[in-house]
Amino acid sequence: MLNAPDASSTRPYLLRALHEWCTDSGFTPYVAVLVDETVQVPMEYVKNGEIVLNVGYDATAGMTLGNEYIEFKARFGGVPRDIIIPVNRVMAIYARENGQGMAFPMSVASDATPVPKKSSPARPVLSAVETPHSEDVPDDEPPTPTSPAGRPTLTRVK
Repeated sequence: MLNAPDASSTRPYLLRALHEWCTDSGFTPYVAVLVDETVQVPMEYVKNGEIVLNVGYDATAGMTLGNEYIEFKARFGGVPRDIIIPVNRVMAIYARENGQGMAFPMSVASDATPVPKKSSPARPVLSAVETPHSEDVPDDEPPTPTSPAGRPTLTRVK
């Protein structure tokens, strides 16, 4: 029997399932990633410590959706780049066309100092909103929005 700390995460399985659902439905799968030193992406495209990437097969080459990493090659400004994303840094996966997908809870403990979030009117920013436990919410923060079913929601801020 596996103990909870030894049990594998469901996140990579859910990422693969939602990626497959998007692809089979004719949607474009996007991932929102919380960037730190473990994430290999073009840093010039990182905004407020986050990056949103098209992970559709038309936009990537050699995609591997593994249990530990998402790896692929993609072009940025016409230049091919190797992308490596630890699965635990993925904040959300969703369909670009309708926003349906899933947000994932992010670990409170992080080796990297989080970058303060600011909206930029020139570029859309995906905000992954999760429903934290009451002990995780500081008293000075407003409550986070949830869907009528009480599940986390994704909000696109423009």
